[in-house]
Amino acid sequence: MLKLEAAGRTDVGQVRTTNEDAFGYCVDDGIFALCDGMGGAVAGEVASRIAVDTLIERLCAARSLENRHKVLEEAIATANQRVHSRAELDCTLRGMGTTLVALAIGGDHALIGHVGDSRCYLFRDGKLIRMTLDHSLVDEQVRLGQLTQDEADHSPLRNVITRAIGTQVSVAADIAELDLKGGDILLLCSDGLTRELSDDRIAALLAQGGNVDELCGRLIDAAKVAGGHDNVTAILVRAV
Repeated sequence: MLKLEAAGRTDVGQVRTTNEDAFGYCVDDGIFALCDGMGGAVAGEVASRIAVDTLIERLCAARSLENRHKVLEEAIATANQRVHSRAELDCTLRGMGTTLVALAIGGDHALIGHVGDSRCYLFRDGKLIRMTLDHSLVDEQVRLGQLTQDEADHSPLRNVITRAIGTQVSVAADIAELDLKGGDILLLCSDGLTRELSDDRIAALLAQGGNVDELCGRLIDAAKVAGGHDNVTAILVRAV
């Protein structure tokens, strides 16, 4: 039976004055969630916090997770409904939304759910593997062959996401499955990290070793040194 070690950190960055990112986890239940809010400082903070709290609440309540895929889908749908309903009730929050990336781990099996452009990576045997595909305009253009990755990275439209929690009555989440083995590290992060650090740079930092809290701090600090233009948040989960 694999055991989990986890750490999470968030930072406002070097430019922003407020932090619209949020994260939460329950290691004993194998539940981890990270959100990057949007819609203005106050609204973004509200959306991301509602989504994280809802996901943790719903997934931890379903401890058996007999049908993990369905449970995760329903938890994400509930988070979407709560964010959307809150915005409908408060005109100052209209249009708010958030990205979401989440892990539900049981034994040596993990489910990854995401909406938007926050990401999940697997670091295994010294290699970094991206486990999610961004729901963003430029990422979809790359997949269609309309842009190169370099063009996408420098596009003025790279902040445009095509799916988010709370902006519509319903949302389709992508769910992926993964079998874990000892030594695996899973990284959940907001785009404040991936906009500043390439995948190769992230891999090099993780390869330096250390406990998960040290590694998390190393990633955040590197993103800030690289510019820190956005809020930056990361959760690291190591299977032992």
